[in-house]
Amino acid sequence: MFKVVKMFADLQDGNHVYNVGDAYPRMGVTVNDERLAELAGSNNKQGTPLIVEVKAATKKAQKAAE
Repeated sequence: MFKVVKMFADLQDGNHVYNVGDAYPRMGVTVNDERLAELAGSNNKQGTPLIVEVKAATKKAQKAAE
């Protein structure tokens, strides 16, 4: 799962606007690894990372946080 860190309009998703904090991709949309790498890196039209990967917390880590 990825989280948006900078607002952008996804040119490959009908210009859907993703705001900071949104999950990427939105429900019902699939993207390939190349697209994820493009948006997570600086090789995109804005020249800066737009998304970051969010690792799912393990059950053990979730219990420790409670």
